[in-house]
Amino acid sequence: MKVILTHEVSKLGTAGDVVDVKPGFARNYLLRNNLATEWTKGGQKQVDSITKARETRSIKTLEEAKSVKGNLENAKVTLKARAGENGRLFGAVTTGEIADAIKEAGAGSVDKRKIEITTPMRSLGEYSVLVRLHPEVQATVDVKVARA
Repeated sequence: MKVILTHEVSKLGTAGDVVDVKPGFARNYLLRNNLATEWTKGGQKQVDSITKARETRSIKTLEEAKSVKGNLENAKVTLKARAGENGRLFGAVTTGEIADAIKEAGAGSVDKRKIEITTPMRSLGEYSVLVRLHPEVQATVDVKVARA
């Protein structure tokens, strides 16, 4: 089944890509979570508008992405969260909260959709987070979750 991705999906593609996936995956995950729309003949206009919007938001050059990567990897990112007595958080840390913490640390603004959490952050401690800056450049940011 052909679908047009409206958001970035790990290991599948970025917004605006036309991909061929199994019908069950498209119906039960991509379409239900508004990550994609079905491919139609008039879908090319939608693909063009999505790619144009993505280009305006994305980092233009590889050199710029590498400089942002250096800023992110050198930044001390600390995130304050409410936790219980045993250090377990009330909820989990989201990508939006991480993006705000990166901005507060002075490492620049990062789109929350470019952040990928490899292990769920449900307790106090230090975690590594992957930030996809460019198709060829990924930065690893160390995030410390502290008690609020």
